Parts: sequence; C-alpha cells; structure tokens
Amino acid sequence: MLNIVLFGPPGAGKGTQAKILADRYHLYHLSTGDVLRSEMSAGTPLGKKARGYVEKGELVPDEDVTEMLVCVMDKHPDAGGFIFDGFPRTTQQAKFLRKMLLEKGTEIHDLIVLDVEEKELVRRLLNRAKLESRADDTREVIENRIRVYKEQTAPVIDYYSQFGKYHPINGIGTVEEVHNRIAAVISQQ
Repeated sequence: MLNIVLFGPPGAGKGTQAKILADRYHLYHLSTGDVLRSEMSAGTPLGKKARGYVEKGELVPDEDVTEMLVCVMDKHPDAGGFIFDGFPRTTQQAKFLRKMLLEKGTEIHDLIVLDVEEKELVRRLLNRAKLESRADDTREVIENRIRVYKEQTAPVIDYYSQFGKYHPINGIGTVEEVHNRIAAVISQQ
C-alpha cells in the first residue's frame, strides 16, 4: 500500500496534483477540504460545525477531522493506498495518522511538500475565488489561512523529517513540470 501526504500552503496546487497522482498510482484521493465542503453543503452536523472555522480560514478541530478521516478510509478498505490532501494539518493529526496506519500494517511513505512563495499563493487563490466562487478565498481569509499554515501546519514537516519522509518540491511551473518532480520522488520508493 502506497500512502502519500501531499502538503503545502493553501494555493500550492495540492488538489490539482493529488488528482493526477491518484490516477497515475491508483490511489484513493482523500481531500479533507472536499469532504468538509460536501458536509457543509449537505448541512450535516459536522458540516455546520466546520463552516464557522472554514469561513474564517481556521482549522477544523482535530477530533472532528480525524473522525471524518477514519470514516472515509473505512469506506475504502480495498484501496491500494491513499493520497492525503489537506491532512494532517497539525502535528497531533500526523501522530494520529501514523498510529492508525501502523495498526493497519502500513505507513506514510512520503510527505511531499509543494513550496510556493506567498505572493504567488495569494495570486492563485484570488484567481481561484473568481473561477470557483469560493467564500473561503477572500484576501482577508487567504492571508489568515497562510498565517495559520505557517504557525500550526508547517510544524508537521518537522514531525515527518524525523522519519526521513520529508521531500520538498518546487511548486512553481506547469502542472506537468510539478507532477514530474513529484513522480521522481515517488519512483525512489
């Protein structure tokens, strides 16, 4: 089972690359953002709770996200692996994920981090806001999401570094160029 965490700040291109990688390597693409947006659209209790956090650019509490993750993974027991897009977002979530996967006899193989400078992230997210009409992509929310990433999410890199799993990738270039950089890391497995 191949398990990859695709990581980086908001707007780095994780969702785009995750879809391509899922197809290429026959992985289940588990996007916490997509699942949360679906829960919010459906008006579920988790969706209602998550909405307040998402609309302010804050992280949904660990216990809610991990519960959701377990639910989605349990629905796909025959998956050849997972590409985690938007999870883990905290060191506590990373520890939870490691423990859960070890209990299933597998692990995270790579933490692939898409590095993109902040000015480019803001440009991409503002453009996405126009194209997709996403309420969580206003300039104020974008700036808060980047700040939250730096303060709460980026430390996850240190956690995976201790296991030799951290692989930084230049996230600037065409979709194909970035994909080829990622594929080069995965092929080393």
